[in-house]
Amino acid sequence: MSTKTELTITCPAPIPAGDKILLGHGSGGKLSAQLVERVFLPAFGNPTLDQLNDQATFAIDGVRLAMTTDSFVVKPLFFPGGDIGSLAVHGTVNDLAMGGAQPLFLSVAFILEEGLPMESLQKIADSMHRAADAAGVQIVTGDTKVVEQGKGDGLFINTSGIGVVPNGLMLGSEKAKPGDKIILSGSIGDHGIAILAQREGLEFETTIESDTAPLHKLVDAMLGTGAAIRCMRDPTRGGLSSSLNEIATRSQVGMMIEEEQIVVREEVRGACEMLGLDPLYVANEGKMISIVEAAAADRVVAAMRENVYGREARVIGTVTEKHPGTVVMRTAFGTTRIVDMLAGDQLPRIC
Repeated sequence: MSTKTELTITCPAPIPAGDKILLGHGSGGKLSAQLVERVFLPAFGNPTLDQLNDQATFAIDGVRLAMTTDSFVVKPLFFPGGDIGSLAVHGTVNDLAMGGAQPLFLSVAFILEEGLPMESLQKIADSMHRAADAAGVQIVTGDTKVVEQGKGDGLFINTSGIGVVPNGLMLGSEKAKPGDKIILSGSIGDHGIAILAQREGLEFETTIESDTAPLHKLVDAMLGTGAAIRCMRDPTRGGLSSSLNEIATRSQVGMMIEEEQIVVREEVRGACEMLGLDPLYVANEGKMISIVEAAAADRVVAAMRENVYGREARVIGTVTEKHPGTVVMRTAFGTTRIVDMLAGDQLPRIC
């Protein structure tokens, strides 16, 4: 008979207070959440925005639409597995898809730094074209601004997107229920480590590539099972841990995840160990988590594995009644530890 120990203490990292913006305010973790709660919601709050999903959903003349916007400041502009252009298309497509929407149209705004090589801009525009074509969306409007040399970092991109939500589909981070299963579509940490390795000139035995990819077809396959899916999230900034904590907090439920069910590629795990990073907090750009009724979880996983972006899908945990707002992980050693939201910023400028 084995004996398992439950860890009950926490050791939160300090969050600096101050009157200036820090890199951590863009981490997708606690500082980002504070910025939204203390600045943006008091200024802009309304019933739609207050839902704090990756996309806003609303109805016009009986048609339910989803709308989202995102900015991309990744450094470097080109990295193994992608570039800022394809990343911008995939990121916006995925924000729409996480609400169950079929992405239709995108806008793109470029902020260019004086001196950026025209060849680089052409490569990025071509990459966006290919990514949009492959995802089945059209880029229908845009804008261009140029800032003085030294006032930017080559190129920043903002993309917005609109899609249509099927009638009757209501996903939301506040809908998780005790007993639901937590499904992860594949390995974690690939994108963040690929960016860091390229940026810092790190070399490993095998090249680590970003997982950037459009996930709306994978979502279509999941919805096609007819299962009761409560919510979906793509764990980008802040990684898997921050996304799960957001859902646990919004739904006021606990979560128990199993470390042995979370796939981390050996090269990513090795890089994290060498650099002192926790893969649970490293960004992904082609993975998703979903909260699904327990009875349908195996059916959803089977459907996901039929899609190229869901080959490694599996149940990684369960929604619980215990410790509302808290995520707990059972480790490979049988102990448990609290998985808190990212406090600062492990890796800035990764998306």
